[in-house]
Amino acid sequence: MLNVCMIGHGMMGIWHSEALQRTPDAALHTVVGRPPKPAAADAAPTAGRAQSSTEAFAQKYGYKKWTTNLDEALADPEVDIVIIAGPSETHAEMSLKSITAGKHTLVEIPIAMNLEGAEAVVAAAREKGLFLGVSHPMRYRAERHDMVRRVAEGQEKIHSVQGRFFIHRLQNVGATGLQRSWTDNILWHHTTHLVDIGLWTVAGGDMATVEDRIRNVYAAYPAVEPRTGIPMELVLVVETHDDQTILCNGSYYAHNRIYDVLHVTDRDDYHVDELTSLMTTSDGERPIPTEQENAELIAPEFVEAVRDGREPFVPGWSVLPAMRILHRVQE
Repeated sequence: MLNVCMIGHGMMGIWHSEALQRTPDAALHTVVGRPPKPAAADAAPTAGRAQSSTEAFAQKYGYKKWTTNLDEALADPEVDIVIIAGPSETHAEMSLKSITAGKHTLVEIPIAMNLEGAEAVVAAAREKGLFLGVSHPMRYRAERHDMVRRVAEGQEKIHSVQGRFFIHRLQNVGATGLQRSWTDNILWHHTTHLVDIGLWTVAGGDMATVEDRIRNVYAAYPAVEPRTGIPMELVLVVETHDDQTILCNGSYYAHNRIYDVLHVTDRDDYHVDELTSLMTTSDGERPIPTEQENAELIAPEFVEAVRDGREPFVPGWSVLPAMRILHRVQE
């Protein structure tokens, strides 16, 4: 039985916890919440607010312990695995703390908000001899696995991959409907999904050689939006030496929500709509697992990988090619 510490109890903390409740080799040991902010001198007492929400989460999902002290949780020798599901900008720092504490670590996408942080986390896990996984849910979609296998075997060639993420996010409200204490990022979060799935599929799953395939990277990345403090739109194109294209397009201004990926190959088209849970090919539409059902594959698979002493399905080193492309765009 492997004891799991969950850092964060937002949407992904919920989804991973529900999946782990059904995982025989996992025990929900500790959940870590955010420490309460210091209250203003004239404000009503709020010190127990974060603690009570974290405690309520622990009770609901069956965690043995709860705390708002990250260092205290990581120092617990009973904890085997840490899952990092806090705000994106904390992922690298928390991952490094977890790895330093000797814990196998699964970190939510993105592994970091810059290339330097991503490379540091991967290097630390390698030096410690610990398993490092990254939650890239699009790779887990079984609907694509036969296509990726055929690409690897030379039976199918991808001509283009087109991914879109459109959402209205002028206010910093996340999927839970609650106001966030942190700001999302269209480049280092949502585009990470789209670039990674493009690279992984055109390479037939071979992320060790995928960067050798890249010929050019182009991007249109506008200036910071004064109301939000971040760029709100992005168009990114990756060209391979085999004349394949990966197109990623997103906007936080959009009033219609769109989240989908289209693969065009010499055999068929494969369109996956993450919001309607539908895949469309030449044979028509068919239902596929929802975003949550698909994401719930990730934590149990990581637990199984640690148990079996094998590399997880999405090892940390394998996300670096996508991070290097995002770094080029940022620069």
